[in-house]
Formats: sequence, C-alpha cells, structure tokens
Amino acid sequence: MNKPLNPVWDLDCYFPGGSESKQFLAFLDDLKERAVSFRSRLEKAASPQSLEDAESYADLVHEFQAIFNGIFEGESFTGCLAAQDQADRKAVALGNHVQDISAVYQSAMSLLDRFLSGIPDDVFAALLKQAPWSDAAFYLNERRFLSKDKMSPELESLASELAVDGYHGWGELYNTAVGKIQIPFEEDGKTELLSAGQAFNKLHSPDRETRVELFKRWEAAWEDQADFCADALNHLAGFRLRLYKQRGWDSVHKEPLAINRMTKETLDTMWGTVEKNKDIFVRFLERKAKLLGVDRLAWHDIDAPIGKAEKKLSYEEGAELIIEQFRSFSPKMADFAKYALENRWIEVEDRPGKQPGGFCTPFPIEEESRIFMTYSGTSDNVSTLAHELGHAFHDDVMKGMPPIAKHYAMNVAETASTLAETILSDAAIKAETDKEAKISLLSDKIQNAIAMFMNIHARFLFETNFYAERENGLVSIERLNELMVEAQKQAYRDSLSEYHPHFWAAKLHFYATDVPFYNFPYTFGLLFSSGIYQTAQQEGEGFEDRYIALLRDTASMTVEELASKHLGVNLEQPDFWQRAIDLYVADVNQFLELTED
Repeated sequence: MNKPLNPVWDLDCYFPGGSESKQFLAFLDDLKERAVSFRSRLEKAASPQSLEDAESYADLVHEFQAIFNGIFEGESFTGCLAAQDQADRKAVALGNHVQDISAVYQSAMSLLDRFLSGIPDDVFAALLKQAPWSDAAFYLNERRFLSKDKMSPELESLASELAVDGYHGWGELYNTAVGKIQIPFEEDGKTELLSAGQAFNKLHSPDRETRVELFKRWEAAWEDQADFCADALNHLAGFRLRLYKQRGWDSVHKEPLAINRMTKETLDTMWGTVEKNKDIFVRFLERKAKLLGVDRLAWHDIDAPIGKAEKKLSYEEGAELIIEQFRSFSPKMADFAKYALENRWIEVEDRPGKQPGGFCTPFPIEEESRIFMTYSGTSDNVSTLAHELGHAFHDDVMKGMPPIAKHYAMNVAETASTLAETILSDAAIKAETDKEAKISLLSDKIQNAIAMFMNIHARFLFETNFYAERENGLVSIERLNELMVEAQKQAYRDSLSEYHPHFWAAKLHFYATDVPFYNFPYTFGLLFSSGIYQTAQQEGEGFEDRYIALLRDTASMTVEELASKHLGVNLEQPDFWQRAIDLYVADVNQFLELTED
C-alpha cells in the first residue's frame, strides 16, 4: 500500500457533520421539493398519443432518475450513520425522513406507470428507440409490463405512503432491538460486553469451549429480544400478504422473482440441482465432525476453523492479499480495490456499538461506494472484505451509465462479490504446499458453499413455510423457533447435533423491507459467478473485458437473457447449475482425500 490504511471510512466528504449535518438537511429539503413537484406534474399529465405529444415530457426521464439517485444517496448516508453507531437515534430519524420522501417518489412512480400504460403500443415502442427514453428503455418497458399486475395508481400510492410508518417502521423496530444487544464475554480474566457484531465474529473461535459458551449466550440474547423481533417479522409479513392479496397475487415468490428479474423455472431448477448434490456436502460435514473430535457438528461448529489456530492478518496484510489475488484475475479490479482501500471507502474498526454483518452501499451522485464491516483479522474477515470490494467494483465499472441502467437486482449483485471471494480462496488453495494448511483453506471454501446450499436454503424454506402459516394469523415465537429448526434440519439433511432456533431473529435479512426473500439471490450469485469463473479460466487474460461487459448489462436484461448473451447458457435447464456445483464437489473430494486416515 502507498500509505497506512485508516480503519474508519470517510462520510464527511458527502455531508460533513454526520447526523448533525446542515448540508444533508438542505439536501433532503430540496429532494422532497423535487419529488412533490414530480408527483404533481404526473397527476396532471395525459399519456401522449403520438411521438410529437411525447416531446414535452422528455425531461421526465431525467427527473425520475435524478430523484431516484437522491433517495439512494440519502438511504446510503443514513444507513452508514446508523451502522457505525447504533446509538445514533438522529440517524434513524433522518432515515425515516428519507423514507417519507421515498414514499412520495413511489407514489409518483405509480402515476408514471399509469402514464406509460396509456401510451399506445406502437408509439411506446417508437419512443423507446429515441433519446432520452432509450437510456431507460429496459426499465420503462419493465415498469409498464409489471404495472398491469398491480392495483390502481391511487391505491399503489396510498400503500407506499402507509408503508413508511407501517411496513418500514417494523423494519426499524428490528434495528432498535439489535442495538440493545450486549453479550458478556470473558477473555484474559476480564469481562466485556460485546455488540451483536463483535459476538458474531467470536462465534467462529477455534476454541470449541468458547464457541459452546458464546453460542448459549448468543441464543439467550436473541431470546430476550424475541418479542420485538416476532412482532416485527409478523407485521412485515402481514403487510406484504395483504398487499399481495389486493394485487391479486397468489404466490409470495412473485415479487422477489420480479425484483430479481428471473423466472420461477430458473429458481426451481437451481434449488432442484442443489438438492440433488447435497449428499457429498453431508459427507464433508461428517468428516469435519470427526476432525473436530465430535460425533456430529453443532450449529456453532459449521464454520469453525480446522487445524491450528489461524494466523491473524492485520487490515493492511488482508488488503495486500486481496489486491495481489485480484490482480491475477483482473488488473482493473486490483487497481480499483487499492484505490478504495487507500481513500477511506471502508469502515472496519473493531469497536462497540456497530451493527453486525457487512455491506457495500453506493453513493450514486458521486459514483462512489462505502463498505461496512468489523475486521478482527480472521480469514473470514478477509473473505468478507473481498466480497464487499467485489460489490464496489461492480458499481465502479458502471460509471457514466444512466442511473436507472445501473440499478441491478440483488441476485446479479451477488455475482461480482462472490466471484471476488472465489478468486481469493482458489488462489490461496493452489499456492499452498503444506498439507494441513491446504486442508484448512479447502474447508473455508467448502463452508462458504455449504452456507449457500444449506444455510440459505434453510432460510428460503423457513420464509416460504412461515408465510404460509402467517396467512392464518400471527405466528408465535415458539412456532417460529419450530419452523426455523424444521427448515434447518431439512436443508442440512438432519446432519447436525444442535440447531439455531432463534436464527429467524438474529438474521437481519429477514427484516429487509426493500427486497423480500433476501436469501435465494445469494445462492444464485455463488453459482452464477462460478459459471463465470469457469469461463474465465478457459479464456485467460482476454476475459476481463468480457466480464466487465457482463457486469454493465446486469440492470438492462433478465438474468436468463444475461446468461444467454454472455455465457451462452440456459438457466432454466440444470446443465449450467450442475457444472457450477461440480467445482465445489471437486473441492470436497480433494478435502476427503487429504483427510483420509
């Protein structure tokens, strides 16, 4: 690195002063005024019946994208403030202010749907071929098509406004509950209170006694907050189910599939192929249990390191490792990561009061990103850092494109991030000559696959079954625990000795209000990126530009079209998924061979 890395990100470059920023308040005031004006204009607008009629509305295309960027900027800024300090209640209040503006915008976009639907088909088709409409052609066509499956614009607008204090409000209650968690932990004769994020990191301790004790306290902490979490989860689901009923939708998967621009056939084929391959991964879990000296793994053992305690890597050492491995795949990716690390795009400091987990969020006006995590020097931390830098690289290669043409779905969003992890882990495994070290690295890589094939599958099964029961009324804490364990047993083929009943409370993703079913896109991303990685290995250096071209198309077509155009594959058939899974089957076979008695 050219200079020492600062472990704290820079947010003041956007709005100085954090949650006290006067510039941010002025920004929100202007944004709200634009959103209100945009909605008022659409309330009076008549759908053009000819290309000539449409000329006076050309600026609408720019305006809705500018407001969209502003809302995203506001959400990113307030989200970062709340993540770095869970006691910053003013940041939460500002986040609610952004949601208020977003509700006005969503109301206006429902009116835009009506506006677009009223344009004759031939006029609309011709319109999308000329600027500025052509810049947002895929998105506008998509909105026009999807609007046919929704309520009237007036009712959709009302739903968006009611969601601020209802739907989104329940999501905020969850964040409040998480912020209250403090888990006592004794180390070196001293007891300290860990935040949820700090405790989660220590759940991967190489010492089993530490994991056992901390997992008990982890479960107990979430049990203490279960009332709040169950209320939030039940009411989030209730809001969605009632909204879906009013729209005439009969499947809870309809919205997440539409958001992720993928077909039910693709989803079913992906999960079906995963299910057919689970036996080999159960064998890995059984072998790992033997290596750890237990009959069967408990939940807290799944991600436990194998072998000697892993060497801790400083933030700088982790960063250097990532840059080095990225360079072997894509010099542009490595140069970007170095720039982001050196210019304080990343928050990694290990301190109390931070949210658990990690994320990458774009600041679209400046065309930059910010990455959040808690770094304590583990290999898992390095992998998370690479993952989030993959997200940021995805955003960076789309610089200069129309705002809405950069708004890709979550499933393809996980492509660049999981590919970044694969590059890191594969390079390390190939370079390692020590047998025990290679076993440890293989284990880490396989555990990531198991998370996608089993943990994520358990989340998908849980949510699907929970929504089915929620149709008949509120679901109790006891039943939520039962549903969670049932899903985990099914997904892991009943191969564990102990499960995580309160996982439904502990996992932030169940409470995300922007994307329902915040689970299957991760598995899609892992396998889709594996397919890309296979192609890259076959083509060598010339693949970098093709990869960037694929990333730039991620918000401009369905995933089936994307895979067909750039990889020449059909995602609704099992062949692609099987080839992707085979990469991890080979890893397990190598692991089993190396760990034979």
